[in-house]
Amino acid sequence: MFIENFIKAIIFGIIEGITEWLPISSTGHLILADEFLKIKESTEFMTMFNVVIQLGAILAVVVLYFTKLNPFAPSKTLEEKRDTWSLWFKVIFAIIPSAIIGLFLDDWLDATFYNFISVAIVLIVYGIAFIVVERRNRTVTPKVSTLNQISYRFAFLVGMFQVLALIPGTSRSGSTILGGIILGGSRFVSAEFSFFLGIPTMFGASLLKMYKFFHAGNTFSTESLIILLTGTVVSFIVSVLAIKFLMSYIKKHDFTVFGWYRIVLGIILIGYWWMSK
Repeated sequence: MFIENFIKAIIFGIIEGITEWLPISSTGHLILADEFLKIKESTEFMTMFNVVIQLGAILAVVVLYFTKLNPFAPSKTLEEKRDTWSLWFKVIFAIIPSAIIGLFLDDWLDATFYNFISVAIVLIVYGIAFIVVERRNRTVTPKVSTLNQISYRFAFLVGMFQVLALIPGTSRSGSTILGGIILGGSRFVSAEFSFFLGIPTMFGASLLKMYKFFHAGNTFSTESLIILLTGTVVSFIVSVLAIKFLMSYIKKHDFTVFGWYRIVLGIILIGYWWMSK
């Protein structure tokens, strides 16, 4: 059983690493993966596992953007260091809405939306949203084309879009990138800012899930810990590749293909749910 769970943890890590940064919902895909590839652990462990392996994805952003995010980098001028601190203040300001709402509604949201059919519906809804916004965006010139042009108002409103991602299937990166584009940000800047928002957001969400897991009296076995670490490490490696792919992709393409992917997947899942009733 351990070898089987170990292999499945690798698959889950691959799914997390790809879907965390592409706007197609990591949590939603992990819920769907659990429908077909069940890791033989408790429901409490899997709820925690699906969130905590995001720590690997967080580390990928930190590694790839370490110099840009480091206000103490000796290679930076005083002005560049001030800009980096300003970026961090805007990131912290932006996560306030999702931090407050997520803290109080986390259990209710899980109980209400953490299921197969909800994910399918949300995939379709936001897939349509991506297509509509990108068609509108073809005739719009971005007002925010660099990170330094991001205002506190822009950051906070993007943070409000991140609240939508508390519903599984939405995609945290998808909602914040979409929000950034709607607010006048370029795809590239909206994507980068979304990545940076993910650092405190996913770190906080992981700590909250782990706290609830242990507070409920649960513990790790050695095998469970290995499974969790495996999924996290794999998600880090795959996230590095996924982030590089996405940032290269959006230099020449928009997000329409991801919208169609969400719609097709959502329809397939609703069909599967209907046939299995």
